[in-house]
Amino acid sequence: MAMATCHTVIWDVKKEEYTSSSPDELALVNAAKQFGYVFKGMNTSDVLTVETPEKEEKYFHLLNICEFTSTRKRQSNIF
Repeated sequence: MAMATCHTVIWDVKKEEYTSSSPDELALVNAAKQFGYVFKGMNTSDVLTVETPEKEEKYFHLLNICEFTSTRKRQSNIF
């Protein structure tokens, strides 16, 4: 579930594909999809939707993103 939610990947509805500035994040979202956790997108209210292997939709309200920096060497998403 973490790989399907903790990222800044965008679902492009027109192209029907994921887009990202980071190839690492894109790889993690695609890996989560292989395990059955499908990132469906984020709406204008910052709510992420993830479909579980049981075909159940889970919703996560994104409160803040602490972007990756070379000092911290990590990114954090707060839900």
